[in-house]
Amino acid sequence: MGLLKNILIRSDRKCLYKFVVNMGIKGSMSFARFQKRQKKGEFFPAFNFISVTDDCNLNCQGCWVMGKEKNSRLKPEQVDRIIDDTKKMGSYFFGILGGEPLLYKPLPQIFKKHSDCYFQLFTNGTLITPEVAETLRQCANVTPLISFEGDEQVADVRRGGKDVFQSANTGIDNCVKAGLITGVAISVCKSNLEMAMSPQFIQALIDKGVAYLWYYIYRPVGHQPNYELALSSDEIRQLRQHMVDARMKYSIAIIDTYWDADGKGMCPAAEGLSHHINASGYVEPCPIIQFATDHVDEKSLDRLYAESGFLGDFRTQIQQKTKGCVVMEDPRWLAEFVQKHNAKNTSGRKGELERLQLATEANSHGSCEVIPEKSRIYRFAKKRAFFGLGAYG
Repeated sequence: MGLLKNILIRSDRKCLYKFVVNMGIKGSMSFARFQKRQKKGEFFPAFNFISVTDDCNLNCQGCWVMGKEKNSRLKPEQVDRIIDDTKKMGSYFFGILGGEPLLYKPLPQIFKKHSDCYFQLFTNGTLITPEVAETLRQCANVTPLISFEGDEQVADVRRGGKDVFQSANTGIDNCVKAGLITGVAISVCKSNLEMAMSPQFIQALIDKGVAYLWYYIYRPVGHQPNYELALSSDEIRQLRQHMVDARMKYSIAIIDTYWDADGKGMCPAAEGLSHHINASGYVEPCPIIQFATDHVDEKSLDRLYAESGFLGDFRTQIQQKTKGCVVMEDPRWLAEFVQKHNAKNTSGRKGELERLQLATEANSHGSCEVIPEKSRIYRFAKKRAFFGLGAYG
């Protein structure tokens, strides 16, 4: 009730309407359509994640975008076609990623053109001025999800920038003041685990007017993976228990992407809930698996998903192999898999296959003991709606 009151009081009325209709009602209906397709043996993901640009103003540890030989950007007409193809299948929710997506100039026009959809904007928040927040408020169908990686010292190290902590805080404040339904994401690693679980951190977000807190587990990928930041199996268990307990205590939505209603591990890409379209137009299983055999310019998305042997085999084989993250648990198996399918290196970096073959294994959420959800609301949402059932991190 505290969360509901907070959203009702602070949110712009048009933003609230779009959230209820486009995200809530349409989102639940699209998830139901996804489940029906699955029962009939047909496939099209519940929603798509689109990286509109590789450009970014930061240089984060473990980032899969950094180190490219040349940055890419989707053409606006490609983004429109992706959205139109997805809407034809009855899905209206999209995650917009980068790089930093706010560096992609056509973005507000895309939001306005597709006013019947809902967009989650994954952003570092440093570029959200009052003017940018007002533009998003006018669009009304956008929820900014702002990365918040640590305190003043940790944030600058994690994000490879200067005054990142304060800039992200200012971005959050600007979004809340504009009446946007605002979320905060934290990629939990060894350097910010204590802060991520602290009551002070969560209460500070509630006091700011943040509607939801999205926990990711740090995944060491890219040209500077920083394996030393990866959580241990016990730390992952602590984080999982914390989220289950926090959902019963705080007036803020606590979202994760790794466990189902019964507390069993899951991979959103393996479940077919979501796949990732990168800034070059290649369709990848998820953002950190940067290999593909399919491109959005080759055919409509419904045909692409129905006919892709690479994506289809990935979903089938991962389900049999792990409930966690295969990139972390068995990178060499993944290297063999992409070679078997003759998949193209879509990372923009040379030697990505060799990097995968030499990668250090790490614990993922698949190593966690089963800890079921306590909250009936969260159990219902995870079974009936796409509530934290697909993301990146």
